[in-house]
Parts: sequence; structure tokens; C-alpha cells
Amino acid sequence: MSRFETVLILSALWCLLAASSGARAVVETYEFSSQDLEARYHLLSQELRCPKCQNQNIADSNAPIARDLRVVLFEQLEAGATDDEILAFMVARYGEFVRYRPGVDRQTLLLWASPGLLLVLGAAGLIRHFRQRRDRTLGLLTDAEQDQIEQLLREPRA
Repeated sequence: MSRFETVLILSALWCLLAASSGARAVVETYEFSSQDLEARYHLLSQELRCPKCQNQNIADSNAPIARDLRVVLFEQLEAGATDDEILAFMVARYGEFVRYRPGVDRQTLLLWASPGLLLVLGAAGLIRHFRQRRDRTLGLLTDAEQDQIEQLLREPRA
């Protein structure tokens, strides 16, 4: 077998492997009573985080708890619950962790404020750094001190 044929076969196997990776995706079908409910289902399933997985929403997770949450979501939508009611139910049961965008309240205030705080602290650090640098350059030697150093450098060493 030539080197070209080997590369061709390996490339074909790689393409098959890459194409089959989508086969693990979650495929569930629910019979929604309206298109609006189906659209809300997809939006909410993207908003809700799987309690077991580190960083996957319930739409993408294969965990059993995510499957259960999708069923609960479907049932609540069909029962006529609003998005806020569904999110409140999920938060009451699993905590704010279940939401990718948690609400602003006493417990999540630091989470929402931290990007601004980090920006202010970074700007303050840069200002302090440049002020110290400027102060160091202002404190250079006087003319008399500079002349004394030059005179010492010119003297022969013993």
C-alpha cells in the first residue's frame, strides 16, 4: 500500500469519526400543542443548566437528571405555566445554579458586580503603577550629584 493510499484511508476514517460525533446528541420528540410552546421549550432548555453537568444546558446533556428536567419543562409548558413560573420552580428546586443567567438579588449581587469591580481595580492598579513610575523619573540626580559621579569615574584606580 502506498503512502498516498494510507493517508487517503486515514483521512476517510477521520471524516467518518467526525461525522459520527453528532450521533451522540440528545434527540427527544415531544408533541407540543402549539409552535409557540415548542419555541419557548427550546429557549428555556437552553437557559437551564444541567445540575449534574459542569457547563451544559439541559438541551445538550445526556444525564438522567437533564432528561427529567426536559420532561418537567414540557409538562409545565403544556399545563400553561409562564416562563417566569417555570424558572422560579426550577430555582426553588435546584438553586440559582440551574440558571445560566441568574437573577440579580442579594445572593448574586457580587456575581453581577464583579466584572465592574475588576475593571475599576485594574484601572486603579494601572494608574498607581504609572504614577510610581513617573515619581521615580522625577527623583533623578541633581547636577551636582551627576558631576560628582563623573569625577569619581574619571579618577584612576589604585
